Amino acid sequence: MTVTLITGANKGIGFETAKQLLALGHVVYIGARDLERGEKAAASLGARFVQLDVTDDASVASALETIGSAEGRLDVLVHNAGVLESDVIDGPTALRVFDTNAVGIVRVTEAALPLLRESSNPTVVTVSSSAGSFWAVNNPDRPEFHLPLTLYSASKAAATMLTVQYAKSEPGIKFNALEPGPTATDMTAAFGIGRAPEESAGVVVRLATLDVDGPTGTFQDEAGELRW
Repeated sequence: MTVTLITGANKGIGFETAKQLLALGHVVYIGARDLERGEKAAASLGARFVQLDVTDDASVASALETIGSAEGRLDVLVHNAGVLESDVIDGPTALRVFDTNAVGIVRVTEAALPLLRESSNPTVVTVSSSAGSFWAVNNPDRPEFHLPLTLYSASKAAATMLTVQYAKSEPGIKFNALEPGPTATDMTAAFGIGRAPEESAGVVVRLATLDVDGPTGTFQDEAGELRW
């Protein structure tokens, strides 16, 4: 059985990813900051739950310790937790956005590495964004060119770079980042755009179920590798 942890998985793309991976036979741990919402989401799917706040070192350590004690390894890690702040640009807001979208990746990855190294096919997927692609935001033909998402875009650029750098420093583990596609979630409600989360979750699932010889160090969307 493939053991999978998905952060921020009590709703949206993370929830739908958990649902699809469960259908494929994975043992899925839903990581969520809110205890009540996380337990409810896990129960509705038949998944397992760990309280996990990616901005809190103790919470992250406890979650990975729980998984390690129960499973002895981690096969797939999906960095899905994220925040979108588009109204305010100041120091405290920047710290909050980067702490969740970028630093959280470091916290969870570092805590998970010992368990990932115990897997025969360790895989890490970062739900990033083409809003963090330098190529896309400078291309007038791309929708990202028109998005006023300063902090979100910058933090997602950092998330993709972290993923690529981890791929280089941990050659025994596959690390890939992705643009899941425009998705209708709580985060994007203000823009009134996006497809159903289950469609975008399929992009995550594809990278979460790579063969042993699958790619690493890439940034992809559903069509393949993206410039960034």
